[in-house]
Amino acid sequence: MVSESFKYITATFLLVSFLTYSLVLYFHSPPPLGQSTESTAAGKLLWQKYNCTACHQIYGLGGYLGPDLTNVYSKKGIQHIKAFLKTGSNTMPDYHLSDDEIESICDFLKVIDASGNSDPRLFIKNSNGTIQLIQ
Repeated sequence: MVSESFKYITATFLLVSFLTYSLVLYFHSPPPLGQSTESTAAGKLLWQKYNCTACHQIYGLGGYLGPDLTNVYSKKGIQHIKAFLKTGSNTMPDYHLSDDEIESICDFLKVIDASGNSDPRLFIKNSNGTIQLIQ
């Protein structure tokens, strides 16, 4: 039979461990994801304003009508992105964006692109919950 003091010691240890780990996570900021600028921030706000995630994904999260745009900057290039933003397509409406707005969205997509890969088919899930890139 487990003694009452052992239960209290175990509970105290778990509580102190949880609080310590929480404080470590809280006070250590994540590393920056590239060169964030005012233009990048404006691009993110435009992304939200026009509800781009209704059709597109970033990091595999979002809609499925359009492609995942996490790595579109490195795969297709800035001219391809600008052409779509300027004129739209059969499935993507023309939002009549200004050149500054198009530049801001491109800057936002460039920072997202530099942060990593998104295609879940390129990763395998390990038994401990981590993932690794398929070689």
